[in-house]
Amino acid sequence: MIQTLNEFISEYKKICDVGWVRTHRAGPTGIGKTLEDLLGIQENNIDGPDFGDYELKSCRLGSNSMLTIFTKTPQPRGAINTLRITFGYSSDAYDNEEKVLHVTLSAAGFTSIANTGHSLKISCSPTQISIIDETKTEYAYWTRTELKTAFERKYKNTFIYAKAYAQGSGRDEEFKFVEAYEVSGFNYDSFVALLEQGKIYVDLRIGQYHGGLKDGQTHDHGTAFRIKENDHSLLFKNNNRIV
Repeated sequence: MIQTLNEFISEYKKICDVGWVRTHRAGPTGIGKTLEDLLGIQENNIDGPDFGDYELKSCRLGSNSMLTIFTKTPQPRGAINTLRITFGYSSDAYDNEEKVLHVTLSAAGFTSIANTGHSLKISCSPTQISIIDETKTEYAYWTRTELKTAFERKYKNTFIYAKAYAQGSGRDEEFKFVEAYEVSGFNYDSFVALLEQGKIYVDLRIGQYHGGLKDGQTHDHGTAFRIKENDHSLLFKNNNRIV
């Protein structure tokens, strides 16, 4: 297994020279799994270095696929339940009339919520990031201070970004790795700017528990800040091409 940046560069150049490689897993995570296998890195779901002091990331050039930057439940307490009850809609996923709320929001404009007649969007103020409805009423928020602290804690490592062309789909998808960057220094100002431009999205995935003691109660599956994988490196101050 590789341990140093120089070892990565040497092995990655060999992978680039191979040309097109068939995915080792179908779906969005296929590119990461394929690269890890080729480099001999064992897959794990723990935030932290993949080799040496580096965390390895990969993306498809020109892709509109989304990456999760971070998940964080908004304030105030009970906001997720309020959002589901106020803006949710019935779903075939459940055998009752309880509501769910699955929607992707941005600051670029209002997003209609199914057939409810309502819409929501992200609103940015100097002190917080809010979820508002078409009447501009605020239903949930994150303070900028708490987001800055949370994101800087998550992105404290140095990253290697491997980029590849992709063709095909599913189990037949193929990758051609062509370049890599050393990326560091999470840039909170860039995060806020991208959020205000509508290039960072907020996914609400609010459902309900199905069965058990919490049957019918609100279940937050993770309120996620997301970005197109091709834009992810814009969140960092330092981008140094190494391959």
